[in-house]
Amino acid sequence: MSFKLFLAACHKSIFYSELCIHYIHITMSRSNQVKNRAAASIQITSEQIVREASDRQQDVVVEPVVKIHDREEYQAHLSERRKHYEDNIRYRREDMGNWVKYARFEEDNKEFERARSVFERALEVDHRSSELWLRYAEFEMRNEFVNHARNILDRAVQILPRVDFLWYKYVFLEEMVGDIPKCRTVFERWMQWNPDDNAYLSYTRFETRCGHLDRAEVVMRRYVNTYTSARAMLRFAKWAEFEAMNVSLARQIFESCLSELEPEESRQARVFKQFASFEERQGEPERARILYKHAVKLLKLGDGQMSMDERAELSEHEKSKREDLYKSYVAFEKKHGDREIIEDVILSKQRAQYKAVLNDNPYDYDTWFDLAKVEEERGDFDSVRATYSRAVLNMPLSDQKEHWKRYIYLWIFLAVFEEVVAHNSEAATKVYAQCLATIPHNSFSFAKIWVLAAKLFVRRRDLAAARKLLGRAIGLCAKEKIFTEYIALELALGEIDRCRMLYGNYIKSFAHVCKAWTSYANLEQSLGETDRARSIYELAIAQTSLDMPELLWKCYIDFEIEEKEAEKARSLFQRLIETTGHVKAWISFAQFETSPLGRGIKSAREEFIKAYEQLKRENLSEERVLLLDAWRVMEKSHGDTEHLSIVEAKMPRRIKRKRMQENEQGIDLGWEEYFDYQFPDDETATAGNFKILEMAAKWKAQQMEAVDSDSNDDDD
Repeated sequence: MSFKLFLAACHKSIFYSELCIHYIHITMSRSNQVKNRAAASIQITSEQIVREASDRQQDVVVEPVVKIHDREEYQAHLSERRKHYEDNIRYRREDMGNWVKYARFEEDNKEFERARSVFERALEVDHRSSELWLRYAEFEMRNEFVNHARNILDRAVQILPRVDFLWYKYVFLEEMVGDIPKCRTVFERWMQWNPDDNAYLSYTRFETRCGHLDRAEVVMRRYVNTYTSARAMLRFAKWAEFEAMNVSLARQIFESCLSELEPEESRQARVFKQFASFEERQGEPERARILYKHAVKLLKLGDGQMSMDERAELSEHEKSKREDLYKSYVAFEKKHGDREIIEDVILSKQRAQYKAVLNDNPYDYDTWFDLAKVEEERGDFDSVRATYSRAVLNMPLSDQKEHWKRYIYLWIFLAVFEEVVAHNSEAATKVYAQCLATIPHNSFSFAKIWVLAAKLFVRRRDLAAARKLLGRAIGLCAKEKIFTEYIALELALGEIDRCRMLYGNYIKSFAHVCKAWTSYANLEQSLGETDRARSIYELAIAQTSLDMPELLWKCYIDFEIEEKEAEKARSLFQRLIETTGHVKAWISFAQFETSPLGRGIKSAREEFIKAYEQLKRENLSEERVLLLDAWRVMEKSHGDTEHLSIVEAKMPRRIKRKRMQENEQGIDLGWEEYFDYQFPDDETATAGNFKILEMAAKWKAQQMEAVDSDSNDDDD
């Protein structure tokens, strides 16, 4: 029966082998970990990686199907494949993958002696390859050669005794075939090398599975003696409690951990936490409470008595463990203690500290938040309301809005507490009303409070009160957020006429905000009222002052394009160019002409030519460069080579110049270099100007010679 169990385990050992290989890669990569974890100067996204991998993916070459009809063809096929593998090995002898593939080929063809020979040849090349030993052993196990597998693993652990997964494979083999004494012998050989904790735990679990708890206890004691630490003792106690089911032994181990270990080990927070949790699981809450109190006193938890030097000596891990220990103590007292104990443990100290801070500075609103949170965790609603009531009495001393921003959240948190925690929406409504009465609306106001109060009325299904409150908000402080929230509410209710009325007031108050006009026009467009939307856009672009006019023009043009109104869109482009003359307007117009609604590439070229001449007259070099770049792109995508060469001939040269830099007072600060563009057509004009100057200079010289000759004649 044991041999059949071994066969079944061999067929299921593929997962175990993959796990061992994964362990190899992890172990080898630990020495090559990146130490500099700062962000790279060039960031690469996952999309770029996937795209690059897809571009560089090689085509999969499917090998032809070989059909074999007789023994001679089969032997010829084997010879050909063996020659292929031998060539690969000769070219790359140190690559263990080639050897493994070769051996697997022989195994698939039932040539076990040849496969064994291949593995032996590979071991002569690199006998320190732990993965190769593992593949060799798995080959023998897959094909039911138990003794061969034993011999291979025995050779492997003799050569590589520090490779743990070879030992794991060895003991796995012996246990699966049912040879318990042999498996125990392998474990004993392994223990002589003082492996890590997991090896001892594996040995212990093996003895536990075999039913020898006394032997397992001996192994754990050897483990504790080898690695005398809190970690080993806690693992021993965990085994005694959950696997050996020996409560007295587990308690004895915990007590020994506190009394026999060094203070650096015994005073770790996890020791007290696990010991107290053990006593709690065993139904001994009083013993657990004593342990928790001793830990709180010894480690100075929760009372803030630890000095800065002592806290600096602790590692971040130990600090987090101590915080977890104190949280466990609090949770334990909540579960097993009475109200007075919980109050003393959780709230008393914190409340005293917060009150001391607030006595010195009652305008420290963050401390009020913390104190209210402590009271809220306690669960006493009256204490929470009293805390917030005392907090909101400390109004800021000045009328500057910056000083009120933090104070307002006291009212918001109180209203949220009343509605969400206390489930008292009526009280929350009163809180918002008191808050609105406190804010000096003549100086400033907070749209957030108006919106939150209105949404509370909506949740209470009182739409009339919500509309009334938002109308009052518009009258007192007409802010954009109030308009947008009010419009969103009416739109959700399907009240289109109210939305139009609100948009009208919105535009009256914020006629310079393009977002208001575009939102109103989008509403009309969604309702199918294209004429109304167009009228709104016309009114918008007629305004003298706008915060983002380019956005408004773009939305208007996109609206006409969506409505398939090519002539109207073209008229808008022309009006925009007449208004601004910006180069991007010209480019967009030309690109529109190349679209399906446009007149075609010829019209686009005409617009580019007009724009180029206009910018040339205005002497705008940067804009001309942008225009030529867009023109060239258009010709490449929609034009021909002839027109593309014409555009490229117009491209300028980038030259470096110098100019005198001056300050505001006109004092020279020195020369500075800058880049300028020299266009070919400008060079022609410049050359003509130089020729005229040259001719003028030559004429002047002739005139001077004539005057000199006349003066000589007079002297004669």
